[in-house]
Amino acid sequence: MTPADLSLTVRRAVRRAVDDGALRVDVPPRVKVEKARPGGVGEYASSVALSLARPAGRSALDVASVLKERLDGADGILAVDITGPGFLNFTLRRADAAALPREIAAAGTAYGRGDALAGRTVRFAPAREARAAVVTDCLVGLLRGQGADAGTAPGGERLHIHPGAYEPARLGTDAARWRLLRPALHDRPPDGDALLVRHERNGLFRVRYAHSRARRLLVNGADLGVLSDAPSDAAADVPADAAADTTAAALTGLLREYPGVLLSAARFRAPDRVARHAEAVADALLDFQHAVLPRGDEKPSAAHRARLALAEAAGTVLAGGLSVLGISAPDRI
Repeated sequence: MTPADLSLTVRRAVRRAVDDGALRVDVPPRVKVEKARPGGVGEYASSVALSLARPAGRSALDVASVLKERLDGADGILAVDITGPGFLNFTLRRADAAALPREIAAAGTAYGRGDALAGRTVRFAPAREARAAVVTDCLVGLLRGQGADAGTAPGGERLHIHPGAYEPARLGTDAARWRLLRPALHDRPPDGDALLVRHERNGLFRVRYAHSRARRLLVNGADLGVLSDAPSDAAADVPADAAADTTAAALTGLLREYPGVLLSAARFRAPDRVARHAEAVADALLDFQHAVLPRGDEKPSAAHRARLALAEAAGTVLAGGLSVLGISAPDRI
């Protein structure tokens, strides 16, 4: 279950409580769900009960209890706890470790797209300067990827963007787009010279390099007899590797968050969220890559097959994120 799925599940619980007469409030258009803070319970939390308490004429704890009754046992939720003045805290069920890579493989670079914004119409004012044109183009794609009817029209929504020069001739289109989309809209684009250097400090290089490493791992895996789509249920064949498990968990968490990143980027007009998430996935994949394939005298195992499938999924997400930004994802760098 992604944060976006959880948000919809909580909103449906509010709707059921209203339909049942347990709460007399207007159902919010969306419910904010965020990661639980340090010291909290579970993985995610929502303050929806606190925001509904006053209009409901009840305490936040009462509202939280009403919602908890309708959330207990929901698909994907292992436990719901109420903490503090009325926060709802969620512990999610752990899916089959192979389920997420399979889901990403089936969807390809379309993974993360959905219909959360279906029925909404968004029109942006025609861009008057180069950075605004790039941002508008990206946002239209993000919104359409979430089911919205998006485009440009006179009198449309005007974006508040710090101006920036567009230098495709010197930087190349990919680097120029990254330069203008990676900063938050209100921030000044950095000097583009750093994007011309193949170095770990160059975020675009790291993302594209990590994607190329994922592709290369597939080639090397085939040479070694490791197939990412082979069955991987032989638990006894999995060697213990705490470091690999830790890095795999971090990478898996980022891949699971990707659909929510796309949705929030569309909702909040923030393509920089996609770029920053791609950097995080790239860093996690580069940490993980050394544990993917057999080393020395190791024989191909279920663990290697599962790790290769996860690396392949990460490469797919990186390619999808770059595509959303209008940037190419070469197989080799």
